[in-house]
Parts: sequence; C-alpha cells; structure tokens
Amino acid sequence: MRFRRLRSWGVVAAALLSTLTFITVVSGTAHAEIPPSGSNDWTCKPSFIHPRPVVLVHGTFENMAFNWQKLSPELKKQGYCVFALNYGGTFDAPIQGTGDIPTSAGQLSTFVDKVLAATKVSKVDMVGHSQGGMMPRYYMKFLGGATKVNQVIGISPSNHGTDLSGLVTLGNLLGLTGPIAKICGPACEQQVVGSAFITNLNAGGDTVPGPKYIVLATKTDEVVTPYTTQFLSGSNAQNFILQDKCSGDNNAHVGIIFDPVMIKFVENTLGFWGPKGPINCSNPLG
Repeated sequence: MRFRRLRSWGVVAAALLSTLTFITVVSGTAHAEIPPSGSNDWTCKPSFIHPRPVVLVHGTFENMAFNWQKLSPELKKQGYCVFALNYGGTFDAPIQGTGDIPTSAGQLSTFVDKVLAATKVSKVDMVGHSQGGMMPRYYMKFLGGATKVNQVIGISPSNHGTDLSGLVTLGNLLGLTGPIAKICGPACEQQVVGSAFITNLNAGGDTVPGPKYIVLATKTDEVVTPYTTQFLSGSNAQNFILQDKCSGDNNAHVGIIFDPVMIKFVENTLGFWGPKGPINCSNPLG
C-alpha cells in the first residue's frame, strides 16, 4: 500500500513539473498545435478489432500535447486510430480550453466530421478529461453529435460544474501563478455550479439516447468537488471510481491523466472487456 501511495505521488509530482515546464517555456518553442505522439495520422484506417477512431478532448487550461502525452501513444500501440485537437484558445497557445464552451463544442463538431471523413466510418469513441469529458455532452445534445459518437469516456469530468475554489486550485496545480481572472475565459464561469450553461446542459436529463456515457472519477479530486458531481444519471450511463479499481491509487484531478490505471480502464472500456474489465493494480499495462 505504501509503495502504491508513493508511486501515485510520484506520478503527480512528475505531472505538475511537466506542466509547469511546458507552460512557462518561451513563446515560439512551445508549439501546442503539435499533436501528442501516436495521434493525428490522417491515413490511419480503423480495423476489425478496433472499428472506431478515438478522439481525445483535453481539459481547461490544458492542450492536446500535454493532456494526452501518456494515453495517446499507448492507444496507438494497441492499434487504435487516435486523433486529438485543441479547442477554446488562441492558435498554438499553450493554454487552451478557456473559450465559450458552446463555441468549443462547435470546434469539436468540425473536428469529428474531419475524422469521420478521413477514416470512412460513421461513429467515433471519445475520451475527455475535465471540461473535455463534459463538453462533448453539449455537442451530442445540441449539435447533432449523438449520431456520430458511440461512447464518451469522461475522466474527472465537470458534468455538474465545480466552484470557483476548484478552478483556482486547477490553475495553481498547473503552475499558472498569475491572477486566474486574467487567463480564465468564459469556460470558467460556465463551469461554476449553477451557471446558466450547466443548468441548460443538464435540463431534461444528463444523457441523450444513443451514445454510451462512461465516467471515471477519483475520490481525491480537488478540482471538481465533491467527486460525485461528476456522475451521470441515465440508462446509458455508467459511473466508476478509480479507488474501486485500485484502492491504493490516490491520483487526483491532474495526476489521473498520467495514471496507468486510468489508461488500462480506458483500454478496457474501448475494447473487449468494457469498463468493468480486470486491472492488475501492481502492473496495469504489463
């Protein structure tokens, strides 16, 4: 147990150091539009075993290169066609995901259509972190995305919003030492509990017919709190807790995107086993 706890803190420390380094590098050397390893091969064609492309959707203050540096190459190694995008920010800026969420959902819609045209299939699977696990729900509910998405896997998603303290915590975790108000665009206000956006998104039910909704939350989440607000209701929704998969895994909101247990959970969910599939906690990817 002690080893697992130390390993979890080591992953978090590495994640925070990586983020701080990434965000503070001088402009011109940080190219946020460079996709993560394993993604955006526009010649990739889905296989019989992996029939749908996987679209990765990053979170608030993040970008595709940072958010998916662990998951993307692992999925590619497993044989998936993987695609990632930036949204809600200035082109090539390291800080993304701060713009108006409905507008960001429109950017996701355009990207999904591009992926479907390139891969010549009718539906994608999605994996999103934080805002990226919630924003696709707007796309599916209001922009016609329900017919184009087989399932969305939300990792620590802000489905029912968070509070201002959680957003400030996220900014601090990511090394954004300046006033949050200066970097936090409309997406921050829209993700606050009880906002007009969150109220509209969840009005009439959390899900729409068709796609499957999978949530993976962590009890130690310090950004989207309480962690149970991440859960979704609906016959096509399933909610899971990281610690129920591996009790010694204490990764929180940022660390979870580097977590091999999370990666194995995503692989199971996309593949044969489904989200209830087995995970070897001592060696998840072995």
